[in-house]
Amino acid sequence: MKKRRPTALDALDLKLLASQQRDARRSAEQLGEEIGLSAAAVHRRLKRLRDSGVIAAEVAIVDPQAVGLSVTCVVTVDVDREGLQDLERFSARMRACPQVQQCWYVTGQADYVLVIVVADMTAYEAFTREQLLSDSNVRSFTTHVVLSPEKTGLQLALPER
Repeated sequence: MKKRRPTALDALDLKLLASQQRDARRSAEQLGEEIGLSAAAVHRRLKRLRDSGVIAAEVAIVDPQAVGLSVTCVVTVDVDREGLQDLERFSARMRACPQVQQCWYVTGQADYVLVIVVADMTAYEAFTREQLLSDSNVRSFTTHVVLSPEKTGLQLALPER
């Protein structure tokens, strides 16, 4: 992900962002009523927030169970070589893999943390064979199978001004 320079946000921007995180389907009129702006002002602010990259995407959140994806695994991965090309190759493969919901290059005992969502353990085993065991730079990986997703999401705790 490309790093961006922080954008100056005022209190109304933060209120608008908080509301959008809860439900991005609301109309400009509804948002304006909630935060005290006209619909036109809401449109201008949303355009600026999108154009500047503050709002990175607006997506539908699909219930994994509803589409037959009932297994979530959190996987830590250790690699042998941490050269720039080796890391970029692994990161690019994970970004391209549809089963990988999230991928982080991290500090600590592991080099990467992955969130994998699949239909069943057979599908997870296939993922490990294709993506991890076949990669000569993967030293080891540890799988944590999620028993109960207590909280998921990408909402940020925005500061109040």
